[in-house]
Amino acid sequence: MAASAKNRQYPTAYKLKTIKRVEQGEAVLPVARELGISRKLLHDWIKAWKAHGPEGLNRKPGPKPGPRKLKPLQPEANKRSALARANARIAELERLVGRQQMDIDFFRKALRAMERPATQGKPASASSKSSKP
Repeated sequence: MAASAKNRQYPTAYKLKTIKRVEQGEAVLPVARELGISRKLLHDWIKAWKAHGPEGLNRKPGPKPGPRKLKPLQPEANKRSALARANARIAELERLVGRQQMDIDFFRKALRAMERPATQGKPASASSKSSKP
């Protein structure tokens, strides 16, 4: 039963009458439920009506015959994407350099901190060692 409802053909006058009800302010879902059709089908009818007029309501679903309209390749889009990739790589490298600089600064401070106590403690310990007989 669902298969027969799916393949059912509706007259153009019926579709137009249904579309006019929605255009006059009735909500799509209640109209679709009342008529026993899907909300999507009613939206498709409205879309076809707005795009092609009454002829659009009798079109068969699926791909249309004739050459397909493909979007031409835009070299500018490829350039933009290459530029975006380059900018992302630059940002990544800048973050890496920043992290490395922080590491270098940390180890410099640590090395200085280790060298200071060693130089301050040496003269005192050297004088105590030389006083022994």
